[in-house]
Amino acid sequence: MDLTDMMFTLYPYAKALHIMAVLSWMAGLFYLPRLFVYHVEQAKKVPEALPIFVTMQDKLHRLIMRPAMLVAWAAGLFIVATPGIVDWGLLWPWTKGIAVIAMTGFHFWLWSCHQRLQAGENQLTGRQYRMMNEVPTLLMVVIVVSVIFKF
Repeated sequence: MDLTDMMFTLYPYAKALHIMAVLSWMAGLFYLPRLFVYHVEQAKKVPEALPIFVTMQDKLHRLIMRPAMLVAWAAGLFIVATPGIVDWGLLWPWTKGIAVIAMTGFHFWLWSCHQRLQAGENQLTGRQYRMMNEVPTLLMVVIVVSVIFKF
């Protein structure tokens, strides 16, 4: 069995793994900004709860989001490397790729927000975190539409 045959054999497994990893990553991208909202809004009301929020945010990122992102990227790159799967002459792989890179940037931005919250140096309001909570939704729409319609 040559490399191309092996990649085609592994393709459905990589695709399934990619979908599961993306679902886990997206769940974290939706939930972490919401935790930031609660963290910021409860900071003055219940200051003793802040370490709980920091722990929740840290565990969500380190144990779920980061590994899921890494697996989503690894499986996605395997899929892209499988011959004949992606037609780079079309627009959709480029729009999806740009949206995935933006999603990754958002992921790292969330981590920096967590570090600022942990250090007591928050710069945003609960309302601003609520608005940022829409970013992964918009990126998800671009990604799903790109993959489904393959324009």
